[in-house]
Amino acid sequence: MLNQFSRTQLLLGKEAIEKLRASRVAVFGIGGVGGYTCEALIRSGVGHFELIDDDKVCLTNLNRQIIATRKTVGKYKVDVMTERMLEINPDAEITVRKCFFLPENADEFPFNEYDYIVDAVDTVSAKIELVLQAQRYGVPIISCMGAGNKLDGSQFRIADIYKTKMCPLAKVMRHELRKRGVKKLKVVYSEEKPTRPIEDMSISCRTHCICPPGAKHKCTERRDIPGSVAFVPSVAGLLIAGEVIKDLCAANPAVLP
Repeated sequence: MLNQFSRTQLLLGKEAIEKLRASRVAVFGIGGVGGYTCEALIRSGVGHFELIDDDKVCLTNLNRQIIATRKTVGKYKVDVMTERMLEINPDAEITVRKCFFLPENADEFPFNEYDYIVDAVDTVSAKIELVLQAQRYGVPIISCMGAGNKLDGSQFRIADIYKTKMCPLAKVMRHELRKRGVKKLKVVYSEEKPTRPIEDMSISCRTHCICPPGAKHKCTERRDIPGSVAFVPSVAGLLIAGEVIKDLCAANPAVLP
């Protein structure tokens, strides 16, 4: 019988579709990258999600985030993403956490219940902690490196963290993970040299802030604000989703040691 996943089943098979339906994926960060990851995963048939982000949709998100429209500005990203995902697949089970993931609150998350972890957060400390928790519980994880200040989506690659080059964030992560004894980590990264922003938007943000009222974390907290476009973070998010689907459908998905 035909259903919304029939075309996917033609390529992956019935067993894979059933496996995806039973899988639980935690997506940390529902922004330009994480939003497109969620979009592709829900359309691929993943049945269970946990979405983690404490941010609200901002006017400056309209240029690149799939959940950002004039109607959603000021709403929590996890709420908007959940509504969109359930419109695509009303049978999906979605849990949201309106918080910013930190090493300090890592114990509040049920990592042992996840089948896959997507790291689409911005801070190094949060990324490192997600990798360590994934290693501790034996959960597959894929981490997105820097997608800001890039203009060429074709230069994204999927590789182990220790085989990356050019990306400044990947360099920091390699150093920090090596110190902690992490031997491998699947990442999506770009080999494009970051473009220097034409102006410092953070200066304008401090005097003309347009973040939604009550936002817990504002752009003004950053020392600098990276530039971004519609056709770069979306590519990274879709590449991540493809790896998640491939690994979940595989007989022996690659996990951290």
